[in-house]
Amino acid sequence: MQDNATEVTAAGIARLAGVGRAAVSNWRRRHADFPKPVGGTETSPSFALAEVEAWLREQGKLAEVPLRERVWQQLAGHPEGPVTALTHAGCVLLLIHARPTVWLEVSAGTDERLAELLPKALDEVLAPRFGEGRAAGGEPASGRGAASAAAEPAVHAAPTVNAAPAVHAPASSQLLASAPLLRGAAELAAETGARQAFEFLLGRHLDANPRQYTLTPAELAGLMADLAGPARTLLDPACGTGALLRAVAPRPDQELYVQDSAPELAALTALRLALHTPAAVHAGAGDTLRADAHPGLRADAVLCHPPFNERNWGHDELAYDPRWEYGFPARNESELAWVQHALARLKDGGSAVLLMPPAAASRRSGRRIRADLLRRGALRAVVALPVGAAPPYNIPLHLWVLRRPDKAPAQPELLLVDTGQYATEGRGGPDWRAVRGSVLDAWQAYDRRPPARGGTFEERPGLARAVPVIDLLDDDVDLAPARHLPPPAAADGAGALTDVRERLGETLRLTADLTPPPVEAGRPARWPLTTVGELARGGALVLRTGGNGGHARVPVLTDHDVLAGTAPSGTLPESDEEAVLTEPGDIVVPVLGGGSVARVIDDATAGAALGRNLVLLRPDPAALDPWFLAGFLRGTANNRQASSYASTATRLDVRRLQLPRLPLDEQRRYGARFRALDDFERALRHAGRLGEQLVRGMYDGLTDGTVAPG
Repeated sequence: MQDNATEVTAAGIARLAGVGRAAVSNWRRRHADFPKPVGGTETSPSFALAEVEAWLREQGKLAEVPLRERVWQQLAGHPEGPVTALTHAGCVLLLIHARPTVWLEVSAGTDERLAELLPKALDEVLAPRFGEGRAAGGEPASGRGAASAAAEPAVHAAPTVNAAPAVHAPASSQLLASAPLLRGAAELAAETGARQAFEFLLGRHLDANPRQYTLTPAELAGLMADLAGPARTLLDPACGTGALLRAVAPRPDQELYVQDSAPELAALTALRLALHTPAAVHAGAGDTLRADAHPGLRADAVLCHPPFNERNWGHDELAYDPRWEYGFPARNESELAWVQHALARLKDGGSAVLLMPPAAASRRSGRRIRADLLRRGALRAVVALPVGAAPPYNIPLHLWVLRRPDKAPAQPELLLVDTGQYATEGRGGPDWRAVRGSVLDAWQAYDRRPPARGGTFEERPGLARAVPVIDLLDDDVDLAPARHLPPPAAADGAGALTDVRERLGETLRLTADLTPPPVEAGRPARWPLTTVGELARGGALVLRTGGNGGHARVPVLTDHDVLAGTAPSGTLPESDEEAVLTEPGDIVVPVLGGGSVARVIDDATAGAALGRNLVLLRPDPAALDPWFLAGFLRGTANNRQASSYASTATRLDVRRLQLPRLPLDEQRRYGARFRALDDFERALRHAGRLGEQLVRGMYDGLTDGTVAPG
């Protein structure tokens, strides 16, 4: 059968059967008829999916496999790679979405018949949605694979351009290998809908390959679409996976134009948008700045998340390009080239919203272009986002809101907004509801005011301000909002500082109440000892180690979270490695750094994936009290004897940690005392954070005048 070519790893087999990877290893050892590896490596072999499914079915272990998991395994193990498989699946899902009866007709019978009839059926759907189905040279586009055909530059923009669309009907020979996947995708579409089926498969692919794609978070895409406003024709010249135009409210009269330098992304985005909206979709593949696929377009709106810090953007070849209406960008100013490309593709009065690195607002090499954008009224607003809003997550990115001028502004101003105050701890992203509300409220108040009749924008202290352009046209033309917005009043004023002070006092009183009572001197105990390793071998506890993968949407408990006593803040890419999920009563121990720390998982932390450099201990409650176990693991002498030292780090061998053999009742007495110490430690941490907040607020208040020195 054709799907013998689809391979699956041991972790994939574990997901199919709903078991751990250890169970798969046991099956391989115990069952001589278990399928033999067909690929991979000695340490990470891969198996034929069809053989594995047949074996699991014979053993009665395949009955509960979710359909979506089976389809994903078929896609991930496709012999031509997951991108080609995803493109084939997207084409078929679009056929099912548009003409479900045609799919039922061509899918009846054998895989060979399906592969023979499908290209013509697909071409009848794809050609009207993405083009006439003919390449630039005039030969039919059908009969070639979507992924391979998309490798040619696709130019489908103006009616005068004879262009090849980004999506083509694959050939019969290519579809034969995909037949089992396509049938599975059709079953999934019957359960969830074609659009949801494609979104699931695309989302799993993006989660599994996080380093290959720069994603725009859905919340940010929605904010950018709202800032651009309603539009009939929209362009995304660096579309990536299509998140920006997918965030636009669909309308049947819309026309969507996209382009990306990666042909596979242009094809996937076109399919994604075609499933999402009835609008016409025009997709091109190629370098937008060097080979624009839509040269004749004048759109109502442009949304763009361009690549950052590109030096090879075409500086030497494009010196006399007519798009540089506001000045020729320097070699290190690729972002300003994208800004001017967006303005060149707008009709008069059209809007553009671009995600920009903060350096683009202040680099001296771009000051002349920034100055001309301001003078002519093209740049309307600069919004500083909180740290963590989009990759790279460690810097506060900016949004630039532009409008192609249809007339010179009477009193040019620039709206500056800084939402940095809405950043949150950890990696969960900012408070998007607050960011969205603040930005849209400020933009709508600024954009709708009647400046011709003396309308003014009411400043929001520390958040938003309309700055006259003349005040920005100095030697630097620095447009960073933080440079021109005074910080918000210290902790929202003296009243809030008083509140922080009162909370600190309450916490300090609680800390005093939790302070351990006076201790009485005693002699060192002579308990019989055991080790974590012995307890694990005896079944009194389960020992698991954190990994490098799991499901990307599950929060991850990192070693930093354990050391700092904070909520799970990490993320891990999806991989074949099975994630270890925490449960209440588990003990998590960091193995690097040389500290003596052990954290007992509570209900709030349960369900997080275990991150790298962590070991999880899951005690049997009938044999071990978790707080007793965690407390003795924190002993300094205990950690010293179980640690080894490398040239740059100290590593803890958790299996060598010792604890006394005590009856369960005695364990619980110790556990109650250790738990009280943990409460005391948490209160001290909270008091420290409140103290830092009070000190920082007082410094800010004294320096900006909102707090009097008396």
